[in-house]
Amino acid sequence: MDLDGRAALTSGSDTWHTTGDGELPALTLADGPHGVRRAREGGDALGIGDSIPATCYPPAVALGSTWNPALLRRVGRALGQEARALGVDVLLGPGMNIKRSPLGGRNFEYFAEDPHLTGVLAAAMVEGIQAAGVGACVKHFAVNNQETDRMRVSARVDERALREIYLAGFEHVVRTARPWALMSAYNRVNGVPASEHPWLLTDVLRGEWGFDGVVVSDWGAVGDRVAAVRAGCDVEMPPTGTDHLVADAVRAGELDPAVLDRVRDRLRLLHQRVSGADPAPVADEDVARQAATEAAVLLKNDGAILPLSPTGLRRLPVFGEFARTPRYQGGGSSRVVPTALSSLLDALTARLGDVVAFAGDEVAVAQGADAVVVMLGLPAEAESEGYDRTTLALPADQLRLLEEVARVNPRIVVVLANGGVVSVAEWQHHAQAVLEGWLPGQAGGEALADLLLGVLAPSGRLAETIPLRLEDHPSHLHFPGRDGQVVYGESVHVGYRHFEALGTPVAYPFGHGLTYTTFGYRDLTITETGELTWEVGCTITNTGERDGQEVVQLYVGHQLRGFEKITLEAGGEQRVTLALTARDLAIWDVRHQRWTVDAGARQIRVGASSRDIRLTGDLHTEGDRFLPPLTGDSTVGEWRAHPAGGPLLGRLLQQARAGRATEIAPELLRMVDGMPLIKLRTFGVGLTAEVVDLLVGQAEHDRAELIRSGAYRDR
Repeated sequence: MDLDGRAALTSGSDTWHTTGDGELPALTLADGPHGVRRAREGGDALGIGDSIPATCYPPAVALGSTWNPALLRRVGRALGQEARALGVDVLLGPGMNIKRSPLGGRNFEYFAEDPHLTGVLAAAMVEGIQAAGVGACVKHFAVNNQETDRMRVSARVDERALREIYLAGFEHVVRTARPWALMSAYNRVNGVPASEHPWLLTDVLRGEWGFDGVVVSDWGAVGDRVAAVRAGCDVEMPPTGTDHLVADAVRAGELDPAVLDRVRDRLRLLHQRVSGADPAPVADEDVARQAATEAAVLLKNDGAILPLSPTGLRRLPVFGEFARTPRYQGGGSSRVVPTALSSLLDALTARLGDVVAFAGDEVAVAQGADAVVVMLGLPAEAESEGYDRTTLALPADQLRLLEEVARVNPRIVVVLANGGVVSVAEWQHHAQAVLEGWLPGQAGGEALADLLLGVLAPSGRLAETIPLRLEDHPSHLHFPGRDGQVVYGESVHVGYRHFEALGTPVAYPFGHGLTYTTFGYRDLTITETGELTWEVGCTITNTGERDGQEVVQLYVGHQLRGFEKITLEAGGEQRVTLALTARDLAIWDVRHQRWTVDAGARQIRVGASSRDIRLTGDLHTEGDRFLPPLTGDSTVGEWRAHPAGGPLLGRLLQQARAGRATEIAPELLRMVDGMPLIKLRTFGVGLTAEVVDLLVGQAEHDRAELIRSGAYRDR
């Protein structure tokens, strides 16, 4: 190929296709976080709201609450098969950004406020999609946590939070599920556009994690074509007609032509992957309904009002427009035209007949009824791609309706329809039960009816904390920023980590969810299985009278590090074993640019939510035995604690004491501990720059000897 032809491969041929050449056909891309949004031929460029009908699965906000990787693998497989049937090569999903703030307008497209849960679920979905021979394109890389000023804002985030929170989920997916494509984000990360960020797209993504797929930009994200392709963004989408800038940069010696060869190699590999797979069709017609069922979270159930007994109901008024006009997905680029749609009202009526009546605003109908269903939620215009929310409150007219119904009948079951967390503290006392249904996709009406009537039991768990007040949230003072910057001032204390660290009261904690039975936990064991690997085991018993599912959650300190969703029949029990590795105990060491496991004890907590901890124990470790080098800029305290530096500095301090009439005061030693060693050269203790250099050299020699002995590690 000539230079201009090679440069043309670095952008799409139109809104939904890559550029092909004589050997490589163009590939078809489509939005696909929760359904295949294939644009119609001859339609408008984006095709939002006018795409080819496809199954609308529950969005990620709902899938995240299933805590069920096996189910997400099935959803992914079904998505992939439908994509193949519609001629799509790459699905633009799943979205896997962290829910830093409950106000994020696009939170319905993301799984959780936790990177471990996000990574595990996203990896399962990627595996399912790609098992069908369709490429998954995980997005939006990286630190894309708001819609306000989304194409310009710079996320100012410290490196530890970046590694432990905002990159960790992507790292897990890349290392374990090997996605064939990845989408770079609109925003800047610490001042550099994410689509033009060589550290993110090349050093970390490819160099550290081994990503070998294609990086495509978010639609319209690229500002500097040459900087983007040099950084590792292979394909600009959609095309801007600026391929000549890339070719000109090569001619001018400003861009290595090998970069264009790498782009073509990656596109060739992607083409081989999507054309080489020919999986047999797998019928999975019920997956959308099962996903909606497992996603719903039973927040409260006072007096065991749920499940409603079909045989015991004489009258069941239903209030709320969402009951008959369902809110089932979010707005923006992910909006799917569904192949069918069920409403809660229709599903209840089909089961109960004339017992069910839609009451609109006729509050008097509720008087004397056996129970009342009130469906509340956020209108479509309240949350969407492109803008953030400004409040957690439900609309005032809905709350007035709930209050009026409560005056005439206290037996109220509230069902929620929303893509982002809503405040419950000011109204939930009016309801005996609250079922958070999220945005449940096209089969949501049937799924919710199954749960209300006890055909199935709720098994969803919260993937994000519901705070008592917006002001309690760790992101509150910083979100969404101003003047083109947003400071991630809460650092690693995102979501439940903040609430647990401070003991702040919440409406409902991370991991919470009730069901129609109860579970007991016993017999915690913590077993070392190898070097820096352990197994944590416990026995779970269904202590209730009906079958149910439990999500067993493993926390190290206040951080989720493992989980398993199990099904137990009434009276049944199961031994659950969860693995821990060095990474689960590690923190990012910014100074030495590595994951570090410090020696000491860790509290192991197993329970049903971040606050409902049933079993605790201690895990003791010697750490990874990493022995860092010492420099003159290392503090006196670091020298004193160091196996090589401590004895050297101890002898020096002993010599300093020998020439003094009085002993060095303890408070002076504590003050000095925090000072870099080199700073002591002005304090009259005989420590010159030359002496510091000698100490550093001797410490490095002794450190090397300790590492050679096997007692410590160099990295």
